[in-house]
Amino acid sequence: MPLQVSDYSWQQTRTAVFISVPLRGVTVRDADVFCTENYLKVNCPPFLFEVFLYAPIDDESSKAKIGNDTIVFTLHKKEAAMWETLSLSSVDKEMMQRIREKSILQAQESAKEAMEAKASARREDQKYTLNVMMKIEEEERKRIEDMKENERIKATKELETWKEHQRKAEEHKIIQREEKLYQQEKQIEEERKKLKHKGLTRNSVSRNLATKGRNSEIIFFEKLKEDSIPAPRSVGNIKINFTPRVFPTALRESQVAAEEEWLHKQAEARRATNTDIPELCDLKEEEKNPEWLKDKGNKLFATENYLAAINAYNLAIRLNSKIPLLYLNRAACHLKLKNLHKAIEDSSKAYRIMKLPLRLIHPTKLCKMMLRRFGI
Repeated sequence: MPLQVSDYSWQQTRTAVFISVPLRGVTVRDADVFCTENYLKVNCPPFLFEVFLYAPIDDESSKAKIGNDTIVFTLHKKEAAMWETLSLSSVDKEMMQRIREKSILQAQESAKEAMEAKASARREDQKYTLNVMMKIEEEERKRIEDMKENERIKATKELETWKEHQRKAEEHKIIQREEKLYQQEKQIEEERKKLKHKGLTRNSVSRNLATKGRNSEIIFFEKLKEDSIPAPRSVGNIKINFTPRVFPTALRESQVAAEEEWLHKQAEARRATNTDIPELCDLKEEEKNPEWLKDKGNKLFATENYLAAINAYNLAIRLNSKIPLLYLNRAACHLKLKNLHKAIEDSSKAYRIMKLPLRLIHPTKLCKMMLRRFGI
């Protein structure tokens, strides 16, 4: 239980009250001072000092000084008057409790008002700071805009000055060019007059020389005509017969049989080309030749692309079905793909085209024999 301090002393004037409270070992850190306009309390364990003031004081302007084991209070009165006693007399416990609660509520309200005032002051400071910053930024922006405007005006003036200088220089060049042209025209006119004068004199001289020379030439040519005129030629016709040739080579340099066979194959290919084969729509003219397709199939066979080679041979056979090597080469592709029935069928067709007799031999042996003899 706290020890009540009763050996305090006090003095007063008409405007202030001075209270001295002795507290052994009191420090600012340990002392808890609570003061309102009607109540004063100091809590410094294990000591407790409280007083219910006789009249209201100004708690905001009142002060407390701690030091030398003593707390000295300077309380300013709200009304200038002398007090009869420091504390109220005949105060019971209930009244003391009400005064304590009222003092606490007043302290809370005062603290709340102080916080609100502080927050309001902070907002005002922030608003003022913001206004100042905005004003500074506005002035800086205006200064930059003025600087830009001045630079723009300066650059515009410099550009106009440069244009004027260029225009004057161009006018000066045009004047010089016109003067030069005028001088050149004047020189040309003078030279033309000189040449015209010289030409007239030269023409008169050359005309006289020409008349004399023409008379001498006429006499000379008449003498030549009399001496060297040949007799007229006899009229006749010469007939030249050309051998009709399909190939541009001469007859002595060609092989008629091979050329006839080639013409026959080309005719077969043209007849096949004239038919409606969808595959021929996208081919070039050189790709519609069976020989070209056969060579293409042989190259694909060499790269082991047997299906593409079969397609090339199929198209070549549709263009010309009388070439046995096409069937033999296609049979070789079928043989590589293990399509033995198709290989035998193509080998048999090649035999029939070549009009060779078929013997009873094994189909695989027949295919291999045909390939060794005629194939790829």
